[in-house]
Amino acid sequence: MNAAARTPLAGAALVLVATIVLTLTFSLMRVPSAVLFGSLLGGMTHALTSPTEIRVPPIAFRIGQGVIGATIGTLVSVEALRRIAGELGPVLLVTLGTIGISLFAGWLLALRRDVSLVTGTFALVAGGASGVVAISRELGADERVVTVVQYLRVLVVLVTLPLVIAVVFHPETGQGVLSTADGPLAIDLVYVVAAVGGGLLLARLVRVSTATLLAPLAIAAVIASSGWLGDVAVPDPVQWAGYALIGVEVGLRFTRASLASIARMLPVVTLLIVAMLALTALLGAALTRFTSVDSLTAYLATTPGGLFAVLAIAADSGSDVTYVMAAQLFRLVMILLLMPLLAPWLSARRPPSSDAAPS
Repeated sequence: MNAAARTPLAGAALVLVATIVLTLTFSLMRVPSAVLFGSLLGGMTHALTSPTEIRVPPIAFRIGQGVIGATIGTLVSVEALRRIAGELGPVLLVTLGTIGISLFAGWLLALRRDVSLVTGTFALVAGGASGVVAISRELGADERVVTVVQYLRVLVVLVTLPLVIAVVFHPETGQGVLSTADGPLAIDLVYVVAAVGGGLLLARLVRVSTATLLAPLAIAAVIASSGWLGDVAVPDPVQWAGYALIGVEVGLRFTRASLASIARMLPVVTLLIVAMLALTALLGAALTRFTSVDSLTAYLATTPGGLFAVLAIAADSGSDVTYVMAAQLFRLVMILLLMPLLAPWLSARRPPSSDAAPS
């Protein structure tokens, strides 16, 4: 059956309605990153059913990147920086080990003829799924593969976390609460405008491909950690809009051929993700041996993904939440900083198979 043509306005309306319905459905099902998943599938509903091409305006996509950067930057705190500084050596080694595992897993995935080395690496890099997705296309990766694999990793992490913790660590639950900023809405909006607006202006000056995410992240981190505006946060509706802009843009780039190609690689990807979980757990054991943290805190600090769920579990189990946040955030920022440096090197190299990505 041929795909039915529709006007750009009708296509945009379909994407909007599908995004809202799917997001609400996923939220009720407690699916992680419900807005991003909903908007991704919302974009796909048009892309796979009509030859009419619509795209998210470039400025809107950059704003979405800026919002995600500001959301990540909000997590930075002086307390977390102090906590990580005391044991920076072991944490750095564990972080580099995790990145090394990601590079190897990406290389294995890129042995497939339909996955480039840069796509395989960024699809399986352990941490910062939303940030990686937001800048993957700019670095030469296939953002469709990156998005599906990154959030499959997050889903596997979130599904296995409660089971592993209950069986291996036997924590007493209900010992802590994950606190969040709850300041005046007006102040939060000023914070968002300063971080995103200032970051995007700075990005135009520095001319670095990932600056549209990293510049807002840096400004947000400075404001949040300094306390100039008090306790600040990116309001949930603003976060949802940022995720939706990214998700829709990626979804609109899907084709039936690319969807079929990604579906064929999912069994291999799942095995690679499970292997990564096992290897990073060993890094957590090493962190326990060479630092003062307990084994559960070390495991949560080295878990490859699901930051907010990991922090909630850390609080509930009585683990060192600040240490977990500091280690996870350190890895996340390091990955986002290394990606622009790795991309040209990865693009210039090929595994033994062809370097073609899904079309």
